[in-house]
Order: sequence, then C-alpha cells, then structure tokens
Amino acid sequence: MPVQSDFDVADEVCVITGGAGVLCSAMARALGEQGATVVVIDIDEDGLAEVAANLDDVDAEYMTLEASVLDRAELEAAAETVVDKYGRIDVLINGAGGNSPEATTDESTDFFGLDAAGVENVFNLNFQGTFLAAQAFGEYMAEQGEGHILNVSSMNAFTPLTKIPAYSGAKAAVSNFTEWLAVDMAQNHSPDIRVNAIAPGFLLTEQNRYLLLDDEGNLTDRGQQIIDHTPQDRFGDPEDLLSTVLWLIAPGSAFVTGAVIPIDGGFAAFSGV
Repeated sequence: MPVQSDFDVADEVCVITGGAGVLCSAMARALGEQGATVVVIDIDEDGLAEVAANLDDVDAEYMTLEASVLDRAELEAAAETVVDKYGRIDVLINGAGGNSPEATTDESTDFFGLDAAGVENVFNLNFQGTFLAAQAFGEYMAEQGEGHILNVSSMNAFTPLTKIPAYSGAKAAVSNFTEWLAVDMAQNHSPDIRVNAIAPGFLLTEQNRYLLLDDEGNLTDRGQQIIDHTPQDRFGDPEDLLSTVLWLIAPGSAFVTGAVIPIDGGFAAFSGV
C-alpha cells in the first residue's frame, strides 16, 4: 500500500462534535481539504457559520447541525439526518469539551468552595458528551460493521494538574472509556470498528486563555511554569494535532485501537530536572 493511502480519508463521512471550537474547526477544515465529507455539530450557531465559511473556502462537502452533546435525543436526530443524506457514518470525532472558571480553584476559591453545579457541568460536557455521542453515532457503525471513533482526552488524564479537578477527572474518564469502548466494539460488534483518543498537551484556546495569559497577553505564573516544563518551549497550535488525527482515522492505523496518543511537546517526558 502506498504511504499516501495511509492517510486517505477521501469520501469518508466524518462527524465532529464541538466542531465550532478552535481545535475541531481546524480538524474540520483539514478533513475537508483531504476530500472527506464533514458534518460539524455544535450549539454555537455563529461558530457553525464560521466553520461553514472555512469549508466553503476549500470546496468541501459538508453539513452543519445544531445539537447538544448532552441531549441524546438531539444527537440521535443528528445521526439520523446524516445517514438519511449520506447513507453512512464512517468517523466520529468527539471534540466537545472544555473547562470553566466555575470548576477551577483560584486565590478566592479553594477546593472546598468549588460549586457542585460548575464541577458537574464540566464533567458532563467532557465525559457524558463523549459517551452519549458514541452511543448515538456508534450504533450506526455497529450496524455497518466498520467505523472509527476518535475521542479527545488530555495530558491531564495522565497527571492531573492543579486548579482544574473536574476537567482532569473527566479527561481521565474519557481515556478509560476509550479503552473500554475499543474492546466492546471489537468483541461485540466488529473488529473493524476502532476507538482511539488523542491527548493534547497545552494548546492555547479560549477555554484556558484566562489561566495562561494575563489581560496584556503576557504569560501568567502558571503559563510560565508550563513553558518551563515543555521541552519544545511553546504552547501547541491546533495544526499540531492534524496529522495524528488523520492517521488515527485512516487506513495507516488499521491495527491501532484502544490507544491514547500524547501530543504535548514533550511535557509528559520531562521530569523537571
């Protein structure tokens, strides 16, 4: 098989939840550029319009749908819409997620003062959103006998960071669920259904900007600590994820399932000494 075909996703029907976000909108464009049919799901109407414009730029075949990853009925309706139009679902990227100040400790709020509702919202968005979408879209893959599910975990899943217990715990659950679902799909449905995850390191996004940069755009103490412990000496860019994403949903990774792949600039490898 030529190396080029290892990354071939042309004509694959790829669903992306949280598709209007910074990371997933970059994935959507990359998939469109590679000839995939892209279905972008989000609750952000303005964000969906922006992604649509980007996909128009690369002349991609695409669909945008408003749906909440915390509402299984909405997800099932979205999945039915995709199948009605395109006939199948080849790829699901579970990209919806993020942290919130309401689930973050700081100088004014310690662990004992964290609001339960804020913690629940962050945990549900990251874990339940992944779980419910895998049910709604994965059921079609089980019927097809093939497909790829790619979850988005985090380096926090390996070693929890200070200040963000809900996010770290939720991403650890995503990694564990990735391994569980990979086995369940292969044993109970089809060995041609693969489930993997990426674990991004520190990428600068709207969700974490307030932790890493001050109002003037300078590194906070936390941001500086991260850079000091990242051998490549920078935050990641969304584009740093794309080749790994393409590999994990393409033929080149046909014998890879249940894996969580770090993309972190060496952060996890560095002991600090």
